[in-house]
Amino acid sequence: MKERIIGYRKRIDALLAQPAEGTDWEAVLQEHLVQVSFFQHERLVHLIVTVTFAILTMIALSIYCIAEYMPMIALIVLLMVLLIPYIGHYYTLENEVQKMYQQYDEMLRHVMEKET
Repeated sequence: MKERIIGYRKRIDALLAQPAEGTDWEAVLQEHLVQVSFFQHERLVHLIVTVTFAILTMIALSIYCIAEYMPMIALIVLLMVLLIPYIGHYYTLENEVQKMYQQYDEMLRHVMEKET
């Protein structure tokens, strides 16, 4: 997913930097909205997963601190090993979708210029 979202954003950046003559900005804009909605859904799913793992990690840490139950350390380590990459992936999704919002604004300017 990371490669897909970054590749798509870079392709749109290239189109916006050097638009081809006769580009149908309305069609590009509609396709962009579809892609953004896909990535927003992916971002929501990863937010839910990330928050769930963070809550589970905090619960395990609390149990360890209160009861000093040693097997909890293994669970905490396992959860942290999963949580850290989830945070990194969610960070990428969030930032790329924010950049796509800026691309949308730029595409909208092209559509408005075409209408005038």
